[in-house]
Amino acid sequence: MTVIGYIITMNIAELTAFVVRIPLRKKVKHASHTRTETENVIVRCTLEDGTVGYGEGVPREYVTGESANSAIDLLKRSDLPAQFEPCATFIKAVELAERVQLAPVPGDSRGVGGNAAKCAVELSILDAFGRAYGEPLTTVTKIIAPELYQFRDYVRYSGAITSARGMKARFAAWRMWIYRFKQVKLKLGIAGYDDLARLKTIRKRIGRSTDLRVDVNEAWKPAEAVERINELEEFQVTSVEQPIPHADADQLAGIRKRVKIPIMLDESLCGFVDARKAIDNGLCDLFNLRLSKCGGFIPSLRLALLAKQAGLGYQLGCQIGESALLSAAGRHFACSVANIRYLEGSYDRHLVKESLSKQDITFGWGGWAPMLSGIGLGVSLDLHALARVSLRKEVLKG
Repeated sequence: MTVIGYIITMNIAELTAFVVRIPLRKKVKHASHTRTETENVIVRCTLEDGTVGYGEGVPREYVTGESANSAIDLLKRSDLPAQFEPCATFIKAVELAERVQLAPVPGDSRGVGGNAAKCAVELSILDAFGRAYGEPLTTVTKIIAPELYQFRDYVRYSGAITSARGMKARFAAWRMWIYRFKQVKLKLGIAGYDDLARLKTIRKRIGRSTDLRVDVNEAWKPAEAVERINELEEFQVTSVEQPIPHADADQLAGIRKRVKIPIMLDESLCGFVDARKAIDNGLCDLFNLRLSKCGGFIPSLRLALLAKQAGLGYQLGCQIGESALLSAAGRHFACSVANIRYLEGSYDRHLVKESLSKQDITFGWGGWAPMLSGIGLGVSLDLHALARVSLRKEVLKG
């Protein structure tokens, strides 16, 4: 820490990464994967004055090609200390967080192979300096994307139905209705499941006034996509997320011309290269922004700006198994970014057995959740919980 006149500059003193394994409260199944636990990356950033911040990434091999261990290995290969410099203001800290670069990932032409790792580092820096300078993450939106900035005291999350069918689908739909969700997402494309029967069951029980969208997780073949999407019209589906595999995403331009329901990109929208390609080639109507897969808070803001400029919509999604750290970051994004079409996340108490936070920030009745009033991420890490779930620890600087 250096004092220049009355300005206090601070540098990063230590950076430590953890691999954590967190059990889920229930099995989560969709067309790409079945999961009973999650392995995440947690990064701790300590400043010279002792201020500590934390960040999280949720690596998924079928999204950005990362595992928790490969993400840590990438962080070890990256010369992070050489990129750090003293910051005299929170604005300078935000600029530092955006400049951080990880080592190249061989064969990664899309530039997304280290996004979960980068997200964890970025959020830890923003959390630490936010606490040091008394700024919440919502301030980052004002700095990076003032044209998107719109502060809200409360936001409303969507409900989700994953693999329920038969009587379980009825109960799941009733829960959505009883809980008063205004938006619900249904996972389709699971092998052996009758998508239309499930849609009929769920639409009947959530009512016609509830916004219903679907996520196919790349399960359909391009040749069948038009027919399958058009079959959804009678259920008033408002968007179809990633209907075909990323490898075939170029075919979405032709598919969009033959369907009425808007197409959202997820696995095919992980970074700037993906976004530019989607816009230039007319591949979609909406971006699914997820902080971890997109490389962090700031890259997600940049992608939202691109979408706005291109006349596209965007939702804020989440990764299955996020702890309260990523949930908190998502809350700050949701409370400060205008025109988010759909909002996902903050499932903490309903999904993970260890939220890692001392505070419960799970959404409430109807999906409603308040802004987080604290500085930085606005949540305090439970160190005992972190110790219980940690599998690996690596010092990156210190």
